[in-house]
Amino acid sequence: MNDALMKEYEKTFMDKVAVIHAAFDETPHTVAMVEIDKKLTDEEKCEVAFMKTNTIDGAWWENEEVTPMFPEKSCRSTSSGDFVLIGNANYKCVAAGWEKV
Repeated sequence: MNDALMKEYEKTFMDKVAVIHAAFDETPHTVAMVEIDKKLTDEEKCEVAFMKTNTIDGAWWENEEVTPMFPEKSCRSTSSGDFVLIGNANYKCVAAGWEKV
C-alpha cells in the first residue's frame, strides 16, 4: 500500500492513544503512542495499549503498532498505576481494569 493510502486508512480506522508511565516514576511521562482500532470501546483500547506495551515474547517497543517515545535503550512494561490517554479521556490502570480520572 502506498504511503498516502496508508495515512488515509489510519485516519479513518485507527486511533492513536498515549501510554503514560507514572507508577514507579517521579514524573509521569509518555512512553508510547499506540495505534488502535477506532471501533473498540475505551476500555478495550486501554487493554490493547496495555498488551502492546508489555514485554511477552519480545521487547514491547518493537510491536508494529507502537511508536516508542522514551529516550533510553529500553523501557519497563506498563503496569498498575500507569495511564492511557484516549483523546481527552485519561484512564488509570488499576488492580482489576481501568478507572477514568
